[in-house]
Order: sequence, then structure tokens, then C-alpha cells
Amino acid sequence: MKLATLLSLLACLVWSAERGEEIRLWPNGAPGSEGVTKAEVSTPAKAAKYAKLPGAFTETHYPSVYVFLPPQGKATGAAMIVAPGGGHRQLVIEKEGWEFADWLNERGIAAFVLKYRLARIPGSTYTLPKEVHADAARAIRLVRSRAAEFGVDPNRIGSVGFSAGGEVGGMIGVKYDAGSATAPDPIERVSSRPDFNILVYPYYRPGSAPARTATALEPIAANADFPIRADAPPVFMVCTTDDPSHVVPTVKFYLELLERKIPAEMHIYEYGEHGFGLRQTKKPGAPVESWPARLSEWLAFRGISPGR
Repeated sequence: MKLATLLSLLACLVWSAERGEEIRLWPNGAPGSEGVTKAEVSTPAKAAKYAKLPGAFTETHYPSVYVFLPPQGKATGAAMIVAPGGGHRQLVIEKEGWEFADWLNERGIAAFVLKYRLARIPGSTYTLPKEVHADAARAIRLVRSRAAEFGVDPNRIGSVGFSAGGEVGGMIGVKYDAGSATAPDPIERVSSRPDFNILVYPYYRPGSAPARTATALEPIAANADFPIRADAPPVFMVCTTDDPSHVVPTVKFYLELLERKIPAEMHIYEYGEHGFGLRQTKKPGAPVESWPARLSEWLAFRGISPGR
């Protein structure tokens, strides 16, 4: 029994050491970042188990995904691109990246945490509709093109985004393509469409001004760059009433999805404020803390991953 326990612990240590591998989306440099040689800026993670990973990014130029695969015996074949938030001024990648990747892995879902370019830091030349959208699209293409290697089903690759990452997820959930069969880059030959989309306290309004003004909350479909398509993937959304700058766009997006007959489920809780993620709120036991269970039910209902 002691030997079995030791072997089990060693296996866990080996697995832990392999997690979080970073893969650049464009090994030779991303379009829009040509000639950039600046170093990225990050802060250390706070949790000891993420000691080898950054806790947040405040400057990014080399978009990538960090790979978190579940144990083979637990894998369901489903996968998600995870886009952390941060107002496009930072990436709170520990709370809304690594922690959610762990949650997914516990349920047999592969996670690919997206480090996308920041469009609203001082001096940034990146924009949401162009470079940031390209990062999300490329991430889905990369995972789908290497699905066999990662042990995932190319038809069960979704997107999940938090706050500004929800804006990223919203963009890729309505603007995608089937890939170019003649592209010299094999990654560009596959589809960038997510098979499902999860938006957590999202701010969805691509191309809106940095200031959160009332005029920025006009209907999503009014943005010609990101109309909601008839074949858009099913969407799960969660937000709280006491997060008005995010709940309003969430509800508007939900209503537009219904108008276009896109399967959508929305959970609006009274309390939770912004940025609760998977953590306990200031009022322990608040109903919003149960949202991950609702997500598990939704994933099971849609046949994406078994409920746990």
C-alpha cells in the first residue's frame, strides 16, 4: 500500500511538472507585431502551485497558449480556449487562467490559456477587432490542427472568457471562418469557429471606446464588423446585477442571440460584484458561487462533457 501511494504521488509530480507548457501562436512573430523585440512584463503568481507561471501580464507582444491537459484516464475529449480578463490593460491570468484550467482538468476537459495582446495599455498599437481577435482565432485553429496530439475532439473545442476575455470570446463567437484550404501554413487551413462559447461577466462590444459610456452599450449587431451569424455556436453566460457595466451588455447580447435563434443560457445573480471567478465572494455562500455547477450541467446537457 505504501509503495502504491508513493508511485501515485510520483505520477502526480511528473504530471504537474509537464503542465503549463507555453506554445506561441506564431513561432516567427504575430501579424501586427512585426519587428517587436520588447520583453513582455509580468508579475509572479501568488499561489505556490503556480510558482513557475506568471500571476499577471501587464505587457504582451507574443501571443500564446499555455497547455493544461487532464490525465488520460480522465480526459473527455472536450477542450476550451481560456481568455482571462483585465480590461485589455493586463491579463489576470492566475485567477482567470490557471485556476479555471485546474477546474476544467478536474472535469476531464483540456484547457489552453490564451495570452493575447493588450490593446489598451499606454502606447499600444494593437486593436480589439484586428490583433486581439486574430489571437483568439489563431488559438482555436492551433488547438484544432493539433487535436490528435492533444487528445481532444476537433468538434468539441470551445471558448471561455472572463470580463475583457469575455469580449475576446464574444468576438470569436460571432466572427470566424472555415480556414483556407490553400494556405501554406497548415494551421490556417482549419476552422476558427468555437463549438461552444462561455462568457463570464463579459464586456462585449468590440471596437468600443475605452471609456464605459452609455453610447458604448448600443446593440452588438450595430457593429458591422461583428454581426451575429446564423450558425453561431451555443452560448452560456453569467453575470451579476451589481455589476451594471457588464450585466447590461450581457443581457443585450443574450436577447440578440435569441432573436437569431442561437441556443443561449444566461444566469444573472443579484450579488457577486465583478471578477468573482471561482473564488469565494465577500458574502460567503452567495448564490453566484454555484455558477460552476450550472456550467457543468450545461456542458453535460449539450453533450460536451459529462456532468461532475
